[in-house]
Amino acid sequence: MSTARTRTGVVHLAERAPEMSGADMVAALVPPPQFDGATFDSYRADPAYPSQQEAKEKLQAFSGVAAVAPARGGLFRRAKRPPETKPGVYLDGGFGVGKTHLLAAIYHAMPARRKYFGSFIEYTALVGALGYQNTVQLFRGSDLLCIDEFELDDPGDTMVMTRLLGELVSSGTRLAATSNTPPNALGEGRFAAQDFLREIHAMAASFETIRIDGTDYRQRAIDGTAVVRTDAEYAEDLAAASAVGLASDDGFGDLVAHLARVHPSRYIRLIDGLDLIGLRDVAVLEDQSAALRFVAFVDRAYDAQIPLRATGVPLNEVFHPDMLGGGYRKKYLRAISRLVALTHS
Repeated sequence: MSTARTRTGVVHLAERAPEMSGADMVAALVPPPQFDGATFDSYRADPAYPSQQEAKEKLQAFSGVAAVAPARGGLFRRAKRPPETKPGVYLDGGFGVGKTHLLAAIYHAMPARRKYFGSFIEYTALVGALGYQNTVQLFRGSDLLCIDEFELDDPGDTMVMTRLLGELVSSGTRLAATSNTPPNALGEGRFAAQDFLREIHAMAASFETIRIDGTDYRQRAIDGTAVVRTDAEYAEDLAAASAVGLASDDGFGDLVAHLARVHPSRYIRLIDGLDLIGLRDVAVLEDQSAALRFVAFVDRAYDAQIPLRATGVPLNEVFHPDMLGGGYRKKYLRAISRLVALTHS
């Protein structure tokens, strides 16, 4: 049931100081609003990429919703045993091929009493807030843990998650995870899958890697360039949005500086209630730490499907070219894809 909005006007994100308790973090471990109704039926596999339909069918079976008729044996023939299902699946593919949709479809379809859905950063933030042992106890005995955008950039965080998932699998929890790979990259997917399995070597045997090919659906209907507003257009957009809902208005530099003072796990609260995000005077980011924090902010804004209006440098050019050739390339490319989509929404 939807509720009527009670707030209109303009706020400044740089003035917000969101708080989030461990209980709040746990309560937020559900699919993003845009995937509230994600199902296997609503996933539209592209006929040009057969792996999409194959992945859908495999994940239906993993979720227990694809009934497979057992092979019928003859009078003296033993029926074939169904293949063993591993406790975890890893969805391997590029940007915008529907991995998160399928992950949410697993969450909604699996008849589980205790199930959780969150991004990698949300789970690691929860460990930081509650402590490792308390987090283990919280999730122990759960039926399903969905991890979107499993990251391999921070060895410490990766190993914490490895330990956590290992303990949960041993107690019967099933796992589903995704990770992005750069589009058109040499060896796309194959290398990502190997990296993932190597980093969680202690659990490699628990995961079945499912490849999903395709083109970024966010780029199919738009030209791949972020929309840039003039100052007058920006003012008009802000006025229109704030008349019927809540809009934010910040200088890009002010927001970037403020993100350094707010833990990434709280970014979702930073944008709570917004109908439009406004950024003035966007400039190229040259500091890696600031760029990565902005990526985390973009992920939360995209999850919440909040339109974005901006002046200055086009947001598809916000990351310095040197960054796009470095170790965080996949993060920046994912963020660019999402920024373009939000400026067109």
